[in-house]
Amino acid sequence: MAFLRVEHIGIAIKSLEKSNDLFKKLFGKEHYKVEKVEREGVSTSFFQLGETKIELLEATTEESAISKFIDKKGEGVHHIAYEVDDIYAEMKRLENEGFILLSQEPKTGADNKLICFLHPKSTNGVLVELCQERKE
Repeated sequence: MAFLRVEHIGIAIKSLEKSNDLFKKLFGKEHYKVEKVEREGVSTSFFQLGETKIELLEATTEESAISKFIDKKGEGVHHIAYEVDDIYAEMKRLENEGFILLSQEPKTGADNKLICFLHPKSTNGVLVELCQERKE
């Protein structure tokens, strides 16, 4: 059981098109993938920087967590995602350590991942995402 690395940093943005242009200029390279996650009400775009990714998140519904985040805090860093080798074991371990899980089972996320978020109240105000590559 282990956290392996920072897998990605999620950034809440208002416009995927405008932000893709902005981050393309910033990083000097194109995004490699755009994906819609209907269940979460978001469209995502990914930039690869070494071993870490930047995930841009645009709300597709007013009820989505990203829409609510932007309404409350504005655009900016939304979460930090850590790759784990066994998401089920990590969820159990972290819950036993007193962390608050936002779901009791991993969900299917973007970029072929199983994901689970930890409530920011239990992580010094940082929304932490656990992610593991889905094995087909």
